[in-house]
Amino acid sequence: MVAGTETTAQDKYAHLVKRHPCFNADAHVKHGRIHLPVSPACNLRCRFCRREFNMTDIRPGVSQVLLAPQEAVGIVERALELCPSITVVGIAGPGESLATPHALYTLRLVHAQHPELIGCLSTNGLCLAEHIDEIVAVGVKTLTVTVNAIDAPTLAQINGGIVLKGQLVTGIDAAETLVQAQFAGIARAADAGLVVKVNSVLIPGINDTHLPAVAKAVAARGAMLYNIIPLIPQHELAHIPAPDCRLLNRVRAAAEEYLPVFRHCRHCRADACGIPGGEDLADQLYARRVETFSHG
Repeated sequence: MVAGTETTAQDKYAHLVKRHPCFNADAHVKHGRIHLPVSPACNLRCRFCRREFNMTDIRPGVSQVLLAPQEAVGIVERALELCPSITVVGIAGPGESLATPHALYTLRLVHAQHPELIGCLSTNGLCLAEHIDEIVAVGVKTLTVTVNAIDAPTLAQINGGIVLKGQLVTGIDAAETLVQAQFAGIARAADAGLVVKVNSVLIPGINDTHLPAVAKAVAARGAMLYNIIPLIPQHELAHIPAPDCRLLNRVRAAAEEYLPVFRHCRHCRADACGIPGGEDLADQLYARRVETFSHG
């Protein structure tokens, strides 16, 4: 990274970052966000991910309900009544935001009614590059891309396969395809003026020594912020213990040589609403309606 570039980029987007609780430590306790759970399917087979509908688990991939895009504007209106401090409307699941059209259609509807809200999208990056123009058109300003490894053998231990154009691809081929897609998507997003944060799940014994290299690689392609999330042991990686605070802090410090590191992530649900760390308002939005994953 050219000396001074990081400061210039941070200043350029400060008006967004200072109001986004997932991109700024000060905003994290002042501003709220709503995640609209509209994405029903995923195109990755991450070994640590278990998507569910329930009211108890505090983690990604979980929601009370699968929301139809047409319901989104009404839900946002209700959320703003409950929490006027909301500045961000985002989509982070419960599936992959770009695996189906639901997320971008939802954000288009919401942006038409609430252009003052920061549109935010979370994605695994597999289909990111091809959707950049539409992402910008529907009002998205901030983007989170989950990149768990840039080395194919390492990534193959984390991800069991990808679904690309209706075909399941596995092994090293899947890992190499995913990495290149993520790199291309991050670069295109940064060139389009989006503020890009990269998330990585820290998995002891698999990618813990590798994440500083991830930070360096994504910074070179335009990412502005890095968020390292501790593994929640479950699914195929249930046998791996969560990283302790010493390991987490050590990896974060090493990655910070290349990118600023966000240290306040709370493993938010796909239907989270409110100020992070405060009362979650999802129950009041969805009236305790719980679904099951029968959507494919």
